[in-house]
Amino acid sequence: MKYTTLVSVGDLAAHVDDPDWIVCDCRHDLVNTGAGRDAYAQAHIPGARFVHVDGDLSAPLTGRNGRHPLPDPAKFVARLGALGIDNAKQVVAYDATGGIYAARLWWMLRWVGHDAAAVLDGGWDAWTRAGQRVAAQPPTVTPARFVPRHRADFMRDAAAVAAAAHDKKLSLLLDARSPDRFRGENETLDPVAGHIPGALNRFFRLNLDADGRFKPAATLREEFVAALGAASPSDVVHYCGSGVTACHNLLAMEIAGLGGSRLYPGSWSEWVADRARPVATGDT
Repeated sequence: MKYTTLVSVGDLAAHVDDPDWIVCDCRHDLVNTGAGRDAYAQAHIPGARFVHVDGDLSAPLTGRNGRHPLPDPAKFVARLGALGIDNAKQVVAYDATGGIYAARLWWMLRWVGHDAAAVLDGGWDAWTRAGQRVAAQPPTVTPARFVPRHRADFMRDAAAVAAAAHDKKLSLLLDARSPDRFRGENETLDPVAGHIPGALNRFFRLNLDADGRFKPAATLREEFVAALGAASPSDVVHYCGSGVTACHNLLAMEIAGLGGSRLYPGSWSEWVADRARPVATGDT
């Protein structure tokens, strides 16, 4: 069976020693960027490889490309091979923050053509609450060869987003940040507050229940259909502050059976790097 959205703790536990399954630890902290690696060194799911959001899932910053720009696809593919991931492996990503960083790896794997990728529902917290095994030593990794099938249509650039901001018939922009940041209040990460004109707000944390697991598919579908109105999933372009939490909404839509939406990877941090681009504040 191929898992393409979520994996439960029980299903992963049944395959944790399966050589055809690769587990990736994506724990991260935006303020203390070494915290994830430190946590991994203390304890992780047995066999898990550590994947750093800044070093492995992002390109160097230029001041114009946002806070977490996508890496060069060839470099990312090489990193997958170094992690032992080939085209036949089932990949499971996890973090300790509701899946936001794991979802970034999930989306990037799909971006280069690897569909057997899923997020551990509930992440590290669910794994440890269930009393599952943990390890401190990193695994011995045998490098593999990953052959990409790059999907350029999975994303939209700033020019396409600018066009959508002027004409909602082209795309529906969905902002995954908290409502206060969407309105232009309490901005602490980016130099300009507000949102892209025409965007709607869907805070990514609404995808989770009180235990930090994703809501049932039917619930997510009902909520997203209500938010999107007449727009089809293929009309939706997701963004956030830097292209990370937007992947959480993408994953939630896939869980809900609403596939086909796209990501604006540069997101708000790239958008406001060009001060000529328009900015909106408030609820609409």
